Amino acid sequence: MRFAFFGSSLVSAYWNGAATYYRGLLKALAARGHEVSFFEPDAFERQAHRDIADPDWARVTVFAPDAEGMEKALRAAAASDVVVKFSGVGVLDRELEEAVLAMRRPGRIAIFWDVDAPATLDSVAADPGDPLRRQVPGYDAVFTYGGGDAVVAAYRKLGARLCLPVYNALDPGTHHRVAPEPRFAVDLAFLGNRLPDREARVESFFLAPAAMLPGRRFLLGGNGWSDKPMTPNIDYVGHVYTRDHNALNSSARAVLNINRESMARYGASPPTRIFEAAGAAACIITDRWEGIEAFLEPEREILLAADGGDVAAHLEALDTARARAIGEAAARRVLASHTYAHRAVQVEAALEGRDFMREAV
Repeated sequence: MRFAFFGSSLVSAYWNGAATYYRGLLKALAARGHEVSFFEPDAFERQAHRDIADPDWARVTVFAPDAEGMEKALRAAAASDVVVKFSGVGVLDRELEEAVLAMRRPGRIAIFWDVDAPATLDSVAADPGDPLRRQVPGYDAVFTYGGGDAVVAAYRKLGARLCLPVYNALDPGTHHRVAPEPRFAVDLAFLGNRLPDREARVESFFLAPAAMLPGRRFLLGGNGWSDKPMTPNIDYVGHVYTRDHNALNSSARAVLNINRESMARYGASPPTRIFEAAGAAACIITDRWEGIEAFLEPEREILLAADGGDVAAHLEALDTARARAIGEAAARRVLASHTYAHRAVQVEAALEGRDFMREAV
């Protein structure tokens, strides 16, 4: 099949946490013989902060972030069998959602792919006039990158013909164990941009444990934290390019995951960072959320924390041998069950099983 994706960016992870999800999944689809095109706007300085060159497994088109640029991109996507609008492009989202839906016809399917379903659903619930209420029943399918039964039920209530969670996963060719680097040799590392529905949880699960353990070393990466008060034992390093993620995950004694508030509330939304870290055999500590057991086994493959006190307790009890054992167990689990190759097969089965290609408008 020929796929055309409209998303925030495939080539830059700058203010774009979904980048590695796009890369892993689309690369796996291409490996299965599908043609992949990705259309992204030239916005938010992402092109100036590229992590990768245009890959050989996807045709990347960067378009001007205006109506004319969007129309050119849509015309270029018209030859595709499957046209996908990812949520959270950042510019022209409303216009693209309407335009991609309008491209649906016999022989061409239209999919809305929500990479932040809890936040999207909260927004729709708060706004009876949100255009997505009208659009969802028109799309051939809604895919999400998480959310489990709660998200599926919410989208079905909005009229979705099909709602399928396609979870984050691991690309073992990109994220894997490497030699440790002294600059990342800390007791606990956390990567995450400063966002309104994440900040309070970062204060609780990361900044508070750092204050409790002044003798331990902490590392904070991500955009937007430069003016945030923090204790001297925290090294704030700003944006960490994806090329350095393996080194960070392979060097820190433990890596912390903190879900955003909405994702923690819905549950069943393991972020990309968990699989990246597991691929590097990192010992992961995560905030506690419903559904984690479907991906990694608590205490054996991942450590759970209800608050900052639990994070501090885990760090105090964690020696090198136990950290290594937990990390290696996590790596075995995700390689066996949670790679993007697994997810690509799931997407294929959903598309082929629905007989989309012959369905009339």
